[in-house]
Amino acid sequence: MSIANTLLATAASLFAFAAAVPAAHAQPTPTKSIVLVHGGFVDGSGWQGVYNVLKKDGYKVTIAQNPTLSLSDDVAVTKRAIAAAEGEVILVGHSYGGVVISEAGTDPKVKGLVYIAAFAPDAGESIAKLIANPPEGAAVPPILPPQDGFLFLDKAKFAAAFAADVDPEVAAFMADSQVPWGVEALAGEVTVPAWKEKPSWYLVATEDHMIPVEAQRNMAKRAGATTVDQAGSHAVYVSQPEAVAKLIEDAANGTK
Repeated sequence: MSIANTLLATAASLFAFAAAVPAAHAQPTPTKSIVLVHGGFVDGSGWQGVYNVLKKDGYKVTIAQNPTLSLSDDVAVTKRAIAAAEGEVILVGHSYGGVVISEAGTDPKVKGLVYIAAFAPDAGESIAKLIANPPEGAAVPPILPPQDGFLFLDKAKFAAAFAADVDPEVAAFMADSQVPWGVEALAGEVTVPAWKEKPSWYLVATEDHMIPVEAQRNMAKRAGATTVDQAGSHAVYVSQPEAVAKLIEDAANGTK
């Protein structure tokens, strides 16, 4: 073979290799979308700090504004948010939102669950069942008797119970802007908990006076969740948005 032909053959081989290498690395990386689900007594606006961190870090974020009238309604709203999200979804729930994501998280687009000081029920469990027998010495949330089928927290005790480490003015606003929480939602039972088939992460708020810390640890252990402790109140997602966002990003990256 002449030198010219050899050079041409070599160039052709290099061109083919160069073309093949990008192709091997051009597989699209699944888009990570985050869907944030709020709990009872509040709406999705409390996620703003977490939302800001996640958006800055390049994630697509959706906040499900659940009416908290019934578990089935809230699951339906959350599933619509999942369907509208781009690519793979990390589903995040705070407090009662943990019940919602446990039920809605079986959606095939959901690749991981993140519980933030949240309930993580098993099949047949509801919040009403989970709080029926609180541990001895546990703080009792200042939930007022039902009014027309809805629950509220005592405004005077809201900050101490729910948001002790939140700016006092913000905590006062949260107390005055409470969203009525339906008794029917409290009684909603999970059918097939998503944490049995999806990887999960759990942030334990170690200064929580709504869900006992030991109960949080037990639910996280039962779910096989990667668990982190964070000093914070039940509203840790408001007071410590960076820590909450970090755990969500760990979940998005599959970090255990």
